[in-house]
Amino acid sequence: MNNKIIQFGDIKISNCRPFLIAEAGVNHENSLQNAINLVKEAAKCGCDAIKFQSYKAETIASKFSPSYWDLSKEPTESQHELFKKYDSFDKNEYEILARTAIENNILFMSTPFDHRFADILCDLMPMYKIASADITNYPLLEHCAKKMKPMIISTGASTIGEVETAVRLIESTGNKNICIMHCVLSYPTNPKNANLNIIKHLKKIFPNYLIGYSDHVPPFHDCLALTTSWLLGARIIEKHFTLDKNMKGNDHYHAMNPTDVINFRNECEFIHNSLGQSVKEVLECEKQSRLQARRSLVINKNKNCGDVISKNDILIKRPGTGIEPQHLDLIVGKKLLCDIKQDELLEWKMFLSE
Repeated sequence: MNNKIIQFGDIKISNCRPFLIAEAGVNHENSLQNAINLVKEAAKCGCDAIKFQSYKAETIASKFSPSYWDLSKEPTESQHELFKKYDSFDKNEYEILARTAIENNILFMSTPFDHRFADILCDLMPMYKIASADITNYPLLEHCAKKMKPMIISTGASTIGEVETAVRLIESTGNKNICIMHCVLSYPTNPKNANLNIIKHLKKIFPNYLIGYSDHVPPFHDCLALTTSWLLGARIIEKHFTLDKNMKGNDHYHAMNPTDVINFRNECEFIHNSLGQSVKEVLECEKQSRLQARRSLVINKNKNCGDVISKNDILIKRPGTGIEPQHLDLIVGKKLLCDIKQDELLEWKMFLSE
């Protein structure tokens, strides 16, 4: 895998290292200290950015909006009721979190779910993230796109036509910094439904744009969904992040923790180092093995100077430092210039030139 650098706004993304967003969402449980700890731990374990969610229950969901998540994990049956539990953060909290992120060398982000939060967050973060559910919220898409910051759009539960329409709308504002994230809007996502091949499909449909992956598969298999998405071409990867996967409710149960992040980074580094180059040639580490493990032409009995070599006089054995086996027919019928012993490797200087 080559080390191509992809420029996304002011962010430089290495082709051989995924840009990882820790989606803290509202896993802070309305505690600013919890949120600060999430920022610090995400930075410490190797995330590139940490992202929260900015909304107010009154502006995001009707009081009659039903749930669409696993009620055995999160028993709240109303979207409005769930959002109301976690909507206490506002401008002051996000400013503190953005400063904390700078101090810990990690990028701060938060998904705005309305125009007001899009404006509040504009100066605090380097890019906008639009949630899957808002891919057809054209007023919000256009409002954010006109800020001329890079746009990351999730595509869960959408058709390719809806994705294209959203991309064209962003383009119409003059904003061409777009990352399109494959996503499955199912909490949690069964691995059978991860549909990671869509990453290749998106790369084909949108060859000029960065493709990423927003994941909701529980990390029971060492985050293999993330690793696979990277190998398929996802360059920005987003995964819910928590410090305790055993906490009840919301997004803890399908999130990664710092140990998962470290393991994911190690897996990617191992894969990158293992993939190596794309041109077939003898590697430096193979040169000695090539000499010793290949075969040469070997005499199978003592022979005297002047003897003529027949095919029955020759065996093919290791090492490969003598005459190569493909030259067998050239040796047959040649006269020896010296005595040679059984099992001795044949060399060109042993024969009379014709």
